[in-house]
Amino acid sequence: MEIINLSSQPSLVSQFMAELRDAHVQRDRLRFRTNVRRLGQIMAYEMSRRLRFKAARTVTPLGTAATHLLDDQVVLATILRAGLPFHEGFLSYLDNAENAFVSAYRKYRPGGDDFDVHIEYIACPPIGGKTLVIADPMLATGASMELAYRALLTKGTPAHVHVASIIATDQAIDFVSRHLPAESTTIWTCDVDHQLNDHSYIIPGLGDAGDLLYGKKE
Repeated sequence: MEIINLSSQPSLVSQFMAELRDAHVQRDRLRFRTNVRRLGQIMAYEMSRRLRFKAARTVTPLGTAATHLLDDQVVLATILRAGLPFHEGFLSYLDNAENAFVSAYRKYRPGGDDFDVHIEYIACPPIGGKTLVIADPMLATGASMELAYRALLTKGTPAHVHVASIIATDQAIDFVSRHLPAESTTIWTCDVDHQLNDHSYIIPGLGDAGDLLYGKKE
């Protein structure tokens, strides 16, 4: 399974990641959402270099130009709610993609930090033979991603899966590598952190992405 870390060398990804992590900058919720969207756009561009294109001829006002057009059928799937701006970034570049949405949440067991991940809702077109992108900003344990993938498989088996995150952990990368088909899955992330706390939040991470994007929940 291929793992692509966009922070492996400094770029604008590094700048946007620094702002996302900065507790002071995080007070500007609009900027936080904008940076998440920007990272989705950058990742969509980088990912497009791995997609299939077909040769075409395009008529201009002065003649005909040799061009290339995207030849992959892409389905953008997002885990609600934190994935929405990330999804919008992808969709602004992959504007002809189909779209899918999965609701996943942590249900904590009484008296401890242990939890189960529950899937409540799925809206998805047929995905058989298509290129599936599953976007979730925080890939902490990998459990939500694996359950979302299983839920999406009820709509068909994709030709290739791209797992897209902003921050992933070593633990989550290992988990996804073991539970999704290695020969047809690529993991993309903007950075990798190496620690989870007792509540399975990423350290240093950036906090609760959903709350920072949309406000606290009860």
